[in-house]
Amino acid sequence: MVTARWSGNAGFVSGSDARVLFPVVLVMLRAALGGARVLLLLRRGGSGAQRCLRWRQPQQRRAVSDAAAHPGALAPPVPGSAAERLVGRWLLVCSGAVAGAVVLGGVTRLTESGLSMVDWHLVREMKPPQTQQEWEAEFQKYQQFPEFKILNHDMTLREFKFIWYMEYSHRMWGRVVGLSYVLPAVYFWRKGWLSHPMKGRVLALCGLVCFQGLLGWYMVKSGLEEKPDSHDIPRVSQYRLAAHLGSALVLYCASLWSGLSLLLPQHKLPETYQLLRLRRFAHGTTGLIFFTALSGAFVAGLDAGLVYNSFPKMGERWIPDDLLSFSPVLKNIFENPTTVQFNHRILGITSVTAITALYLLSRKIPLPRRTKIAVASLMAVAYMQVGLGISTLLLYVPTPLAATHQSGSLALLTVALWLMNELRRVPK
Repeated sequence: MVTARWSGNAGFVSGSDARVLFPVVLVMLRAALGGARVLLLLRRGGSGAQRCLRWRQPQQRRAVSDAAAHPGALAPPVPGSAAERLVGRWLLVCSGAVAGAVVLGGVTRLTESGLSMVDWHLVREMKPPQTQQEWEAEFQKYQQFPEFKILNHDMTLREFKFIWYMEYSHRMWGRVVGLSYVLPAVYFWRKGWLSHPMKGRVLALCGLVCFQGLLGWYMVKSGLEEKPDSHDIPRVSQYRLAAHLGSALVLYCASLWSGLSLLLPQHKLPETYQLLRLRRFAHGTTGLIFFTALSGAFVAGLDAGLVYNSFPKMGERWIPDDLLSFSPVLKNIFENPTTVQFNHRILGITSVTAITALYLLSRKIPLPRRTKIAVASLMAVAYMQVGLGISTLLLYVPTPLAATHQSGSLALLTVALWLMNELRRVPK
């Protein structure tokens, strides 16, 4: 119900009209006062009036546009800095949700649970089987596919429930990740809390998280296909697994970088040659860490961690005899388990060497305290990750240790991105 208010000789004005007219009248009064000030300055001298006009005109334009966009308020609902902090925290929460999905996906792969759900429905599969008949029907669907026929032909219903719930939890967590991006993005967009560049970035992130879900099912389908000429253990394609992990890492890095950029104040560092070299070296090292983590997808997809369980040599040799046993030669890089493990070792050793050099280089440059902490943390996490990797290899890939090693790669990438953010150039 709309109330009416008395407006003097003009008659009655509705409440909604009053809410629209009130801020506009205030803006007009403010403009009138500014005009009076300009006239006064014109009488005294032209230079001061010109400066006042140059200052007043953009201010008035912004005030009028704000009043038109928000007729019910005299100021934006949230100040710019507060809105940026809210958006930054949201993006950090989203990056944490993606990290949880990556860790959970690694555990799902290590427990060989990823092929237990043989179909994909966006909404219908959100409700798990409830009765004994529903569980038996789900188990019968699983029994029609290669993993049961070749690897798990003696599996019981109780054992099937365990791997089914592992895959189910991973899929449900993926839906939580999607909602954590899309719903707040719509809310922030409608509130006007996203800047123009951030709108494009948020759209890209929401599109990538949807693409990530479709790519996950595309990966699972590769492990459900019948291969009459193959007697190997059924597994998903290592190429699709690497694509699935890679897109998740890109989503994580983009969300984390955007959140840190909004929350952490930039350091006004002098643009010296030493700082420029350190910044470039940090970028290259972060890229190397990313590709090392991505190569782990090929190790997991081919079970390459079970080929040579010795370090530093591979068996009795530094370079194993079957390193290039596949033909053509390029096929070894992505399909030969020996070559895949060898490449992962080389990438890991190169990464920790680069991080050590980065740490030594940073010691020669005066840096802020927070940046020094980031460099030292990167060094510590890198050597911890190397220790986890060697232990996982020597102990024949136990699931808890392997899952910790996979999580360590994400932690290392996180600290590297933090350091890059600390060293970013201040815009002019």
